[in-house]
Amino acid sequence: MKILLTGASGLLGSAFAQAANRRGHEVIGLVVSYSGKVDGLATQRTLDLADLNALESLTLELFPDAIVNCAAISDPGNCDADPDSSRQINVAVPQKLALLSRHLFATLIHISSEQIFDGKAELYYRDSQPSPPNEYARQKLESEQRVHELAAEFATTLRLPLLMGNSLSGERSLHERLFLSWAAGKPTPLFTDEYRQPCLVENAAAAMVELCERQDLKGVHHWAGEKCLSRYEMGQRLLQHFGLPESLIQASERGEDPRFAHRQARLALDVAPLASKLKTRPQAFADQLDALIVPKPARAWFNSI
Repeated sequence: MKILLTGASGLLGSAFAQAANRRGHEVIGLVVSYSGKVDGLATQRTLDLADLNALESLTLELFPDAIVNCAAISDPGNCDADPDSSRQINVAVPQKLALLSRHLFATLIHISSEQIFDGKAELYYRDSQPSPPNEYARQKLESEQRVHELAAEFATTLRLPLLMGNSLSGERSLHERLFLSWAAGKPTPLFTDEYRQPCLVENAAAAMVELCERQDLKGVHHWAGEKCLSRYEMGQRLLQHFGLPESLIQASERGEDPRFAHRQARLALDVAPLASKLKTRPQAFADQLDALIVPKPARAWFNSI
């Protein structure tokens, strides 16, 4: 299968490239400014995704069997600061890809987020009512709606949670950002009252490859790890896994800082419907930890303690 992948140098995109390559698929990856090599790609192309005409021309030239959209402006602060630019990537690009998938009769896998929910429910199901609390979440919800309005018979939206993993830059994922903070000697408060259901990118990527290969799983699906954990518990378990002192993190609550009081308290996803249909299984957090490495920018600090 020939797969066109956007966001190929990102945390999730690079994991998908390798997973799809292992399954024997030809992956053509689009990057914006990354100059290094992304493992797993048969071809790597540089393209400004905001140029929708160029995106259309290249996609029609390549004529893929499937399109996987991992590209996003995912930092809520960036979306709030420049909603027009983020909307171009978060809404206009998936809308264009949906039109192209319909034109080419190609499968479309669009990545969305648990952030579309308000965090007030104990568990969110595929048909739970979204209530996006910020600009990023509103854009992701609109992207879902546009994709399925335009290409319902070809599209699968996969809502994903907080992602764990080893990025190409060593600076993208949760554990990498924590290591960089620790290496810089910065205090690291983690919330005891903010719960997420973390998932390893390789695990999510394996599920995405299966979705590319299946024609009977269109629509909206949820995927995540086995358990919901507080950010503080995740930090504690990271420290234990890497043999680091507990003093590197501090227990905190969202309400103690007005900048974070609006953040969702609990985002737990019901993954049972999709898990019952895939060979890939949701992972325990301990198994996710086993896949993590000390990020390169923090190795000198780690080796010195």
